[in-house]
Amino acid sequence: MDEMKRSIELFEKAKNFIPGGVSSPVRAIKPYPFYTKSAHGSRIMDVDGNEYIDYCMGYGPLILGHSYPAIKEALKRQLDDGWLYGTPCELEVELSEKINRYFPAIEMMRFVNTGTEATMAAIRVARGFTGLDKFIKIEGGFHGAHDACLVKAGSGATTHGVPDSLGVPRDFTKNTLQVPYNDIESLVSLIEANKGEIAALIMEPVLGNIGTITPEKGYLEEVRAVTAENDILLIFDEVITGFRLAMGGAQEYFGVKPDMTTLGKVIGGGIPIGVVGGRRDIMENVSPQGKVYQAGTFNGNPLSLAAGIATIETLVKEDVHRVINARGERLRNALAEIIHDAGLDYAVGGIGSMFIVFFGELPSNYTEALKCDKEGYFKFFGRMLKHGIFLPPSQFETNFISFAHSEEDIDTTIATFGDELAV
Repeated sequence: MDEMKRSIELFEKAKNFIPGGVSSPVRAIKPYPFYTKSAHGSRIMDVDGNEYIDYCMGYGPLILGHSYPAIKEALKRQLDDGWLYGTPCELEVELSEKINRYFPAIEMMRFVNTGTEATMAAIRVARGFTGLDKFIKIEGGFHGAHDACLVKAGSGATTHGVPDSLGVPRDFTKNTLQVPYNDIESLVSLIEANKGEIAALIMEPVLGNIGTITPEKGYLEEVRAVTAENDILLIFDEVITGFRLAMGGAQEYFGVKPDMTTLGKVIGGGIPIGVVGGRRDIMENVSPQGKVYQAGTFNGNPLSLAAGIATIETLVKEDVHRVINARGERLRNALAEIIHDAGLDYAVGGIGSMFIVFFGELPSNYTEALKCDKEGYFKFFGRMLKHGIFLPPSQFETNFISFAHSEEDIDTTIATFGDELAV
């Protein structure tokens, strides 16, 4: 890699105006982050001329890769027609029909701007529909940086050791209940202790912000059964897995139907978007049709909608999931073989086009994931970066393969992992 003189200069300036010099905590790479100049396909280039094979992919949205032509053309066409209306437009009808086609559990939906907005709205809608205040979240599940969910959260909150943020009043989290992932007994016990008081359970069907942790066989089906038996709404947060694991997300992949769903990331094709949706009788309570208020100047903005439509059409046309899931399986198998041959006490996790190397045993929940060697991983991250492979700078984030990653990229990545894992 070339030197990073310009990135260092920019970072020193940024620290004067931006907290920590970055706009999101996970970007706080020590001693300094690289600053991106451009990105195309599977590659991201920094301001100093260094090029990296990118497995962050914007932390998930870029399933087709950077600057994908079909999305670029859709955005150009929309720019010619304007980029903010403040009125309904035909694109939101078209995209909602496409989403419903692949997510039949989403009978009605509201377009918002981020995954955080979507999960925040989902909890509000669930409370409004049920008339109850308490809700359950899974330990290590990250549902955005809003107050009610910043309790044992994943993503940057775990990386930086502040799962409970300052500035969040106790009253905001007093109705937030928690249970471990993959532990149906704890869920049943919690529900029994709060009988008739719980509005909803919100969960990532695959934990994606504490590494990649998958559900044990039968777990999601049991969660669905126990929530239904107790009249608790089941909310699948598919901001990461929606249109990532399959066209119908994790609920199609695992065959489990939730009451409500949140989407984001992939569905915007790299442009900010969020979706909260679910059963018709629940969503009819959203304003202006009902009394649960949700609004936003940029809700259903035409640029995000155009990018989302182009993404969905490309996923179908190019049979993208078959390609990227196969490459994900090949990469995970190769990494597992490297770890075995080197005699390392590490584990490979992931599913579909998602992968991660845990610097420790394969975890089944948040508590087990925290036992991984965070510092060892970060040193490994730095070595990989020097060799032109950009992984998430945290043990608790997921790597993503895009349609733009070639077989040669995968070969290069496997070889580099092999050279650097055992150092």
